Amino acid sequence: MKRLIFFIILTLGLATSVFAQDGGVGSVNALDTVWVLFTAFLVFWMQAGFAMVEAGMTRAKNVINILMKNLLDFSFSTLVFWAVGFGIMFGAGNVLFGTSGWFLKDLTGDTFGSLAWANVPIEAKYFFQLVFAGTAATIVSGAMAERTVFVSYMFYSIIISAIIYPVAGHWIWGGGWLAQLGMWDFAGSTVVHSVGGWLALTGVIMLGPRFGKYRKDGSPNMIMGHNFGLAALGTFILWLGWFGFNPGSTMAAVPDAISHIAVTTNLGAAAGAIVALMTSKLLFKKWDSSMALNGTLAGLVAITAPCAFVSNGSAIIIGAVAGILVVLSVIFIDKKCKVDDPVGAISVHLTNGIWGTLALGLFAQDKFSPNTTGDGLLFGGGIKLFLHQAAGVLAVGVWCLATGLALFYVLKKTIGLRISREEEIRGLDVDEHGMEGYPDFQGFLTK
Repeated sequence: MKRLIFFIILTLGLATSVFAQDGGVGSVNALDTVWVLFTAFLVFWMQAGFAMVEAGMTRAKNVINILMKNLLDFSFSTLVFWAVGFGIMFGAGNVLFGTSGWFLKDLTGDTFGSLAWANVPIEAKYFFQLVFAGTAATIVSGAMAERTVFVSYMFYSIIISAIIYPVAGHWIWGGGWLAQLGMWDFAGSTVVHSVGGWLALTGVIMLGPRFGKYRKDGSPNMIMGHNFGLAALGTFILWLGWFGFNPGSTMAAVPDAISHIAVTTNLGAAAGAIVALMTSKLLFKKWDSSMALNGTLAGLVAITAPCAFVSNGSAIIIGAVAGILVVLSVIFIDKKCKVDDPVGAISVHLTNGIWGTLALGLFAQDKFSPNTTGDGLLFGGGIKLFLHQAAGVLAVGVWCLATGLALFYVLKKTIGLRISREEEIRGLDVDEHGMEGYPDFQGFLTK
């Protein structure tokens, strides 16, 4: 162990050296490369967090299906984002999409000029952006849980990673028209979470609610998840992964920046958890633990866009508002809209992705990242930044609604989108995978 620690210290000590970058512009910094890859590994681990949250909040008869969807959407994302998505998102092209850089080829000149500011190898840039693409894809899994044809979900994973997510990402992170307009999203409240949330919304609209979710009078039945412990574990894994998600988006080991971002990220999560729990107590007269978990995630989603641009105090406010919004959103979506979202993914990722993006326009202070956003509305910067943020929210929403509804409509009319009622009652594990998640508990899986 001592030798291992010594080796790590020695490696990081040598990592300050600079090497020529093959096929790219500028130089490669080894310490930055280690930082980018390490944080990418943390974001990849969020796949396990999503899997645990979704499995825990759904019924035991569908747990294998949940786990396989989280495995497969990242697997498909890996291949299609390498082949097509990364080029569309960051390759040189026009203000709408990239038209070069397929298969990580043609690395000369300005092919990936939109990422030239990061002094790491192009494959490190691809890998870091890949895990974000995988996150956007997997958000939809929980919302569409317990009633979706497995093959259709795999096709969805391919299309979002190849086209829908990269195009929206190009507009904001790839030098596209929203970036040129002056919209900012540091780590993806809109690029990742709102995109996933909009597609989750379109998916559940096309699917319809689970059998038995709503009574004849329209009032909702509560369908309990089978393992709250898994959901709590998944939340902690996601919380940990977010320290790769947000600080890692510097794509450089800059001490002051990554330290500040880690603190704002953590404060937003903590405030979201506490305020969501208190809001549930006020509304339901009970300390709703599932709301506390979703409040944590809502705070993380909301702080993702402004984490580098706001103060610690502002981060607490942003997270606290997210904690209120997630509870109200769950109630509104479930009871008023009759939209069945088993894990609250739409409320967490869409509602608070929008809030976090708009909050940047309110709370940004230029002193935290000079010569970027400027000051937000509440700090004397005027309404211009807020309007740019709102324009980004609207544009990405229209894009995702149009493409999402079209995609799920085509899948519904061709492969089929929803399983039969008989299959839904038995559970997807048996009918789609020929297995049971808990085979020793006879008779439990069909409940």
